Amino acid sequence: MKLGSIITGFACLALSGVAGAARLMDRMSMVHERFLEDRREALPSLSDPFGVPASARVVLENPRTKFQSAFPWKRNVTATIFWVGELPTENNPTPNTMSAWDQNWQSNFGGYDRPDHREGYLPAGFTPSLNPFYVALPYNDVAKGGVHRPEASQVIPWFWESYRGDGISVCKGRWVAIHHEGKVCYAQWEDVGPFETDHWQYVFGNESARPNRNQSAGIDLSPAVRDFLQLRSGETVEWRFANEREIPKGPWRNWSRDGALPQR
Repeated sequence: MKLGSIITGFACLALSGVAGAARLMDRMSMVHERFLEDRREALPSLSDPFGVPASARVVLENPRTKFQSAFPWKRNVTATIFWVGELPTENNPTPNTMSAWDQNWQSNFGGYDRPDHREGYLPAGFTPSLNPFYVALPYNDVAKGGVHRPEASQVIPWFWESYRGDGISVCKGRWVAIHHEGKVCYAQWEDVGPFETDHWQYVFGNESARPNRNQSAGIDLSPAVRDFLQLRSGETVEWRFANEREIPKGPWRNWSRDGALPQR
């Protein structure tokens, strides 16, 4: 074999080896790139192999108390007088021996809250076991069957703060401020009326009270509220909901036979 042919053969082998090495490097590069891509996709699971949810993000909101302290006044509302133990009449077809939320209202109150026989802000003859400063508004949050009305959780601002289960009213006992000719009285929501039981658009919204035989009355007041404000049934008042912390000292809060006498 000639020397030239031998050299040519070695050269071909060398070139073939170079080409093979290049192809091998390309394959290794592709494999490496795929490996990196797989690692990038796996990084989240590697940093959290057990899939633990991220910590809850704290969202700061305006406190609900700020919202509740701005309950608007409902103005030019006709007020009528009602009382525990009142029997049905043409203008009050529902007896008040029981309330919408208390089947033994008169018994639990301690007797008949006579509107025409008073000792100060209290009925004469006995000291009530319940607050004599009470009102009725035309909405009952508890429907027949002992469940809350479907809209209750949406329209009552304090619903979830006061919720204690189905059949337990979140409205009963809520404080209400009533204004009449420069005087403000505070009372608790203890019954439903006048006439209506589902008018949330008025009680919690912007509607006016619905027409009724008592001059479209929108709130019932107890004799104690009547006497404190010195008003007659059929006159107009302003009212709004109030928070517990807003209620000042007065016969509506720490009441008793002596403490509820008219202030001179």
